[in-house]
Amino acid sequence: MITTILLMACITFFTRYLFLHRDLPFKVGPKMQQFLSFSAPAVLTAIWVPIVFVTDEGINLDWQNPYLSAAIAAIIVAYKTHNIYYTTLVGMGLFLILN
Repeated sequence: MITTILLMACITFFTRYLFLHRDLPFKVGPKMQQFLSFSAPAVLTAIWVPIVFVTDEGINLDWQNPYLSAAIAAIIVAYKTHNIYYTTLVGMGLFLILN
């Protein structure tokens, strides 16, 4: 088991090292940079959509869903303020109040 963990750590390190080390002769072109710019929003969306919309019974689009209400409030605050701290506080605060 420790061997597997060490091998996975090495794989993770070296795949990131190739992109971050400046002395290596490998450069990412502009098209690849544009393509990679979509990876963070795609990963974050894949994380939050099941949390907000999916329950044990299926898809929950009800207004009594505290995840959905807090997410909508967080989206509005993020759009209006462009401040991650206000967005986090409003989203978490509303979720705690509703839950």
